[in-house]
Amino acid sequence: MDMPNPAGVQLPALIAKNGRTVEQGFWAKLLRVAGHIPFAEELAAAYFCAVDPGTPARVKGVLVAALAYFVIPADAIPDFIAGLGFTDDAAVLATAIGLVGAHVKPRHRERARKALGIAEPRDE
Repeated sequence: MDMPNPAGVQLPALIAKNGRTVEQGFWAKLLRVAGHIPFAEELAAAYFCAVDPGTPARVKGVLVAALAYFVIPADAIPDFIAGLGFTDDAAVLATAIGLVGAHVKPRHRERARKALGIAEPRDE
């Protein structure tokens, strides 16, 4: 008899927990620090991809985990350390985008820019 993989059994619960964490704290934290981090637009685009009903579940899981890491105050490098505080958050997001970035569509990026009040890039 095959025993269930404990990681496979716990994964849906972990994704749900991360989802609640993101739902409760993502926008408050992002809007508070957006002017201080160069990857705010990427974070918001990842968020809009994660909440898009057309995004595959595995992609949502990866993005929600990265977004939850950004929201959770207990980081490898505390956010309040000037110059270094968000480097671990940026690394986690970059890794997530590297894994599933093909699913972050132009519509997600457009929504991110709109939510953050960033002008659309102009073709020159």
